[in-house]
Amino acid sequence: MAAVDTLKIAGREFKSRLFVGTGKYASFAQMKEALEVSGTEVVTVAVRRVNLTDRSKESLLDYVDPKRYTLLPNTAGCYSVDDAVRTAQLGREAGLGELVKLEVIGDEKTLFPDTAGLLEAAKVLIKEGFTILPYTNDDVIVAKRLEDIGCAAVMPLAAPIGSGLGIRNPYNIRLIMEAVKVPVIVDAGVGTASDAAIALELGCDGVLMNTGIAGARDPIAMAKAMKLAVEAGRLAYLAGRIPKKLYATASSPIEGTIG
Repeated sequence: MAAVDTLKIAGREFKSRLFVGTGKYASFAQMKEALEVSGTEVVTVAVRRVNLTDRSKESLLDYVDPKRYTLLPNTAGCYSVDDAVRTAQLGREAGLGELVKLEVIGDEKTLFPDTAGLLEAAKVLIKEGFTILPYTNDDVIVAKRLEDIGCAAVMPLAAPIGSGLGIRNPYNIRLIMEAVKVPVIVDAGVGTASDAAIALELGCDGVLMNTGIAGARDPIAMAKAMKLAVEAGRLAYLAGRIPKKLYATASSPIEGTIG
């Protein structure tokens, strides 16, 4: 029997390679249903969106079962090293854990990462015992440096956050996969199921999305589509595609046929 194909990150093991965010849904109930349909096992939560002071009030955490999902708190909205580090620390103190999707944003318009700040913040948090999954650009040098300082994975963007443009530079993503040994998870820019499938067909270990599902006309249907796309893309990668050729090759050879 073939071994079960799982994603391993820092000692954790997941059957699903689809990570899903919790923002932009019409309601918490819709979010909960989308998470269930997607089959995800890792749910990202912006620390700044969680009510950490008054647990008596409704919170998105009321709709995310910690026994079913691994929480991945993120430092979304942080534009400095100090802010990102402080936000991660606050999340851990509130019980969200040491696994963190680290974001240090460098530009308000594109929401591209500040890679220098990202490296600095990652170093600080890793020394403090955090397990860091950094949101970065598709720069192979930065990805290798993030791995070298101890990040548990690298999460290069496919396109600007929420843009839905899909994977704009698959060649850089491939270079990153060749350069690092930690998991590569495409983060940001996925707009529809084919984008997710392409990411997995390239050999990426997983894909993270939020707007692609929450912003769809029917988020529940899109959550299911993304689940199937990730599964299909991964299976196609493992199966091995045929090589691309300029000219035709007969699919039914004349010689050597049976009958």
